[in-house]
Amino acid sequence: MTLINGLPAHVLLVHVVVVLIPLTALALVAAAVWPRAARRLGVLLPLLAFVALASVPLTTQAGEWLERHVADDALVRRHTELGDGLLPWALGLFVLAAVVWWAGRRAQTESGRAGGLRWSALPVRIVVGVLSLAVAVGAVVDVYRIGDSGAKAAWHDAYSKTATHGEDGS
Repeated sequence: MTLINGLPAHVLLVHVVVVLIPLTALALVAAAVWPRAARRLGVLLPLLAFVALASVPLTTQAGEWLERHVADDALVRRHTELGDGLLPWALGLFVLAAVVWWAGRRAQTESGRAGGLRWSALPVRIVVGVLSLAVAVGAVVDVYRIGDSGAKAAWHDAYSKTATHGEDGS
């Protein structure tokens, strides 16, 4: 993917990543620590995580195309390096979302048959909850760092530090 409606695809696709990764992270943590949220989200949780995961390589590939079409710059190289590190976080979100969804379905099935959850489900929920929180925080922090470096790369010399027009816009 290179251009969308005459604009570099990366500058449009990045918005998908910036929205879906934190949204997936939030939904994952909520579902991992709150079984009612997991039941309400259902299959939407792993589907959301899958779309977020798929958007990362699309955005990265579009960014690599854009990198070849802008001046060589240390800030752009830094942004590219950081961007290459998001895929493992997105994969972690997807895997944990699938685990939380699967465990929630299994718990519902077992509670219907056995009259309640086994006590061993609690340690598993704690481990999955801690892992979900760690991966969610890591993914969101990485998205922030990548976005910050991208904004610096795009805007560092692209505006005047003094107003070119009057304060009232004239």
